[in-house]
Formats: sequence, structure tokens, C-alpha cells
Amino acid sequence: MKRILFNLIVIFGMWTQGVYGQDILKSGYLVATGDDKVFIIDPNKSNENHTEVIWQWNAAEATDIPAEYKNYLKSLDECKPVLNNTKILVCSSSGATLLIDIATKKVDFYAKTPMAHSADLLPGNRIAVANSTHKEGNSLELYEIGKSEHRLFSDTLYSGHGVVWDGERERLFVLGYKLLKAYSLENWNSNSPGLKLEKSWIIPDEGGHDLSMVNGNHLLVSTHRNIFNFDIEEEQFTEFAPLKGRENLKSVNYNPERENIIYTIAEESWWTKNIYQTNPKKTISLPDVHLYKVRVAK
Repeated sequence: MKRILFNLIVIFGMWTQGVYGQDILKSGYLVATGDDKVFIIDPNKSNENHTEVIWQWNAAEATDIPAEYKNYLKSLDECKPVLNNTKILVCSSSGATLLIDIATKKVDFYAKTPMAHSADLLPGNRIAVANSTHKEGNSLELYEIGKSEHRLFSDTLYSGHGVVWDGERERLFVLGYKLLKAYSLENWNSNSPGLKLEKSWIIPDEGGHDLSMVNGNHLLVSTHRNIFNFDIEEEQFTEFAPLKGRENLKSVNYNPERENIIYTIAEESWWTKNIYQTNPKKTISLPDVHLYKVRVAK
């Protein structure tokens, strides 16, 4: 009887706190990743002396993925909020992609993805993954929630680093070493869906690294030595003035209405301990983590 009562209390608690996770990951909150961990941070309660971590997931503690995946999740490098901030798409350069439910911390999807660096959710509960330099990587791959480890489609993408779905145009933008590519959905309602390459653009600097959507018509593209604003309609790259000339930007999130930029930049080899915000100016630190990327909940 006590056991039943305890379970009911837990279920009720989850329901009152937002079983789907929106009450945990609110608009404007930060999702950060490094090592084998994912964090949700309240930036409004964080400063140089304190970081308000309100949620954390640790791959080493996960019990609902195959044991071998612990080795594939040692270097997480993507943490993208999806499905109305109820879940987080996570990638690892050690070789995996996951979909984590925020409220329960359960893993809804997992796949071995060599040197994965980014992912995004597509219509029909499908997932696009960009894999970087690896003998089995250098690819854009397609998966589906509910079909873990079952690859639906693959295309060549040298040093894949960025994936962004543009729902308005129904285009998938992906970033590689020298190219920004746009794909359309193909045979999407079949059991053998694919992606059709529609166009490619040579980026102004080599080493494409991070790709993020600014608004309906602009993408930010970071490279080894700079960062660029890509006008989708005009198909033009221009330097992104606020961070012009900054090298090794690992993730950049720009809100033009607030004139606020939240980003990470490699400061110790490929990693950092800091998240930087420009408006208001603030540094948020995770000193015990090899921090890689930060994303902002919409």
C-alpha cells in the first residue's frame, strides 16, 4: 500500500510540475552540454558567482540505453530543445544521438552516429543528424523516433557540423567544412523517406562549425576564423558584425529583438567553462565541465 501511495505521489508531482517539461525548460532558459552531461540553466538567476542549474542529465546514470552507449556519450556536443521544449536532442562526437524527455529524463530514441555534431527534428518525428570527420561519418543521416538505431537515409556531408530545419520553407539546411546545403523532403509519407539536395553554397571561410536560425530569413554560420549572417532569400553571406573575427565559436544564439547574443567559444583547446551573454552582459560558468555548446529555449 505504501508503495502504491508513493507512486501516486510521484505521478501527481510530475503532473503538477508540468509532465511534458515546459515548466522545467521555459522560454529563455539555457540548455548547455559538455562531457557526458546536459544542463538546464535559469540565466536570470545566474551570474559570475552563481549558476542556477535547475535540471541535469548524466549519461553515466542513464539506465534505459544499452550499456555500450556509455562509451558513445563521453563528449556531448549538441543539446537542442525540440517539441515545444519538452525534449532535448543530444549529440556526441564519441558516436551517438539521443532524444531525452525532460520531465522523466527517459531516452525516447538512440542511435550510433559516428562523430555526430548536430541534429534537428523534422516533420513526422524524424531526426536529421550531421556527422563530422570519421571513417564511418562525414554524412547527413535520417532517423525516426520509435525506430532506434534504424537509419532511413544517408548522404555525403564532409565534416558535418550543423543542422537546422526551416519549417516555413520546408527546407533542411546543413553545414559542412566548406559548404552550406539545402535539402527538401522526398518520399516523406513512405517507409523509405529521403532528402533531396536542392542547392549548395560555398561558405566564405573553411571549417563550418555552428549553424543556427536567427529569424525567418537569416542563418548564423560560424567557421574556424569568423562568423557570418546568411540571408536565405538573397543567398548572400555577410560578416556578423557583433562577433566579427571571433575564432572557434562553438555555438551562437542571436535574438535580434533583444539584441542579445548567447554563445560559447573554445578557450582551452576545443572547450570552455563559460557561457557568454551580451545583453545584459554576463558570464555564466560551469567550472567542472568541459563545456561545448549552449542553446536557448524559444
